[in-house]
Amino acid sequence: MATIHDVAEKAGVSVTTVSRVLNNRGYISDATRRKVFGVMEELNYHPNEIARSLLRKQSNIIGLIIPNVSHPFFGELANDVEFFAHRNGFKVLLCNSRLEPAKEREYIEMMKRNRVDGIIMGSHTLEVGDYESLPYPIVTIDRRIGESIPYISSDNYRGGELATRLLIDKGCRKIAHICGSLELDLLANLRTDAFESMATRSGIHHLTIQTDMDVFNQEQYEDMIRRLFREHPDIDGVFATSDIIAAFAVKIGRTLGKRIPEELRIVGYDDVKAASWLQPSLTTIRQPIREMSELAVELIRKQMEEAPYERENILPVELIERDTT
Repeated sequence: MATIHDVAEKAGVSVTTVSRVLNNRGYISDATRRKVFGVMEELNYHPNEIARSLLRKQSNIIGLIIPNVSHPFFGELANDVEFFAHRNGFKVLLCNSRLEPAKEREYIEMMKRNRVDGIIMGSHTLEVGDYESLPYPIVTIDRRIGESIPYISSDNYRGGELATRLLIDKGCRKIAHICGSLELDLLANLRTDAFESMATRSGIHHLTIQTDMDVFNQEQYEDMIRRLFREHPDIDGVFATSDIIAAFAVKIGRTLGKRIPEELRIVGYDDVKAASWLQPSLTTIRQPIREMSELAVELIRKQMEEAPYERENILPVELIERDTT
């Protein structure tokens, strides 16, 4: 069985150079990289991942815990995190918590056993101390946990302002906001704060309805939106806290004979790819998902290298107007 020394000798480079190629560390010319990989293939050399991780005291694996992998926002986030992680020499261990504390705890224990280098959290259901006591870097997405853990979020308050202001400027006089359960301590709740503040200041009749604690359970959306339109048939504007909820509002509004956007205007949040595919296409607040993903990987790397980093990372949002307004 070939060893790293065999690869180095045949490629005419040092063992250190082969190690750098394997770990994607340090500067290596493309020619040298191709030569080393060519020799590895010729000799059928496969590095021992466990031995390498023990030697380096790192695994080059980042854990990613998200609440619902089928939700378009988190699906796109996972895709982009994997892209930037791989570009930085990491692999991603993806975990789907479904907002279940027991499941999340099991995944964290599994990550300890697999010696991950850090965790990107898109879900948190445990106590703050459970996260702060973990022996590796953590980054959270759209949630603030403790005083020492860095987090990334879009500018939720500004997004709520942009969405509400658009509906008011378009002439809406009774607007509804559909959001997740406000009992959950999420930075996304700032969207609701902005909606209620701006509608109140503008003297616009408004109301807020919430999902249950399982905010990603799509089965509840249709019932709550039908009830909203039944109890408030004069609603002419809706700001939904996600594009998925907004899509349900479009579907049900049209089923009830409401002309969009003439009689009912709808704004979503996220700007997932499907928002532009819908008919009518969805006006929404764009979260910079790709930039958030890249920054999450960068913050893990900076913590590993004990480099300076910002704890609070609020990224700008953008109003994308399409056919629903």
